Amino acid sequence: MSETPRETRVLNAVVEIVDSLLDDFDVVDLLTGLTERCAELLDIKAAGLLLADPLHRLRLVAATSEDARELELFQLQADEGPCVDCYATGQPVSVADIQPTIERWPRFVPAAAGAGFASVHAVPMRAAGIVLGTLGLFGASRGELNEADLLVGQTLTHIACVALLQEHPPTPLTVMPPLRSALTSRVIVEQAKGFLREMLGVSVEEAFNLLRIYARENGEHLTDVARRLMTDRYSRPMLVAALAELAEGRV
Repeated sequence: MSETPRETRVLNAVVEIVDSLLDDFDVVDLLTGLTERCAELLDIKAAGLLLADPLHRLRLVAATSEDARELELFQLQADEGPCVDCYATGQPVSVADIQPTIERWPRFVPAAAGAGFASVHAVPMRAAGIVLGTLGLFGASRGELNEADLLVGQTLTHIACVALLQEHPPTPLTVMPPLRSALTSRVIVEQAKGFLREMLGVSVEEAFNLLRIYARENGEHLTDVARRLMTDRYSRPMLVAALAELAEGRV
């Protein structure tokens, strides 16, 4: 059987994500799915999505793997790297080989190489001239993103903007509430991941997968499940038991 053409896979991904916008969706789950589609469709190993908070500081919202998550967080801590530059300039950044950029990013380059990445790219999330965040793309091998790849990345970031702002016409005053809500949701999910890691003895990545699978199987929002786990002490034991059972079934 012949492989599905890349153009068809891109269109299928766009249709799938847009379809989710027409239904009741969880923003963290949707943005995580968007980064996963990037890793599937582009010649990269991992992806991460950063949003700006009201003080214009980038915050991690979604990532395809723990390696991508840790590198994005390191990038923010070091205040250097492709996403930092992309957000500052509002322009795409594409580095086919990170090694020659050691003087530009003296802390980020060793961290990226240590995580197994050889090329890095970033695409701005922009609405009405306002840069809302960046999409970071990390490759395991050297190589540039061609124009088609950059267009796919930019298309998916536009969809992310629509997801965040669908009820808020983008202006400097209206973009902050939905961004703040998305960042708050991510904090709750991160707390729940850490809680499950300690309770069930699983990795942070597996904890997220358990929350996501449970939410989808029970028709709930990922963020609502995470919030219930962290704040509802009465239903928490039953929820932890259900997640533990789910974890056992995945062994």
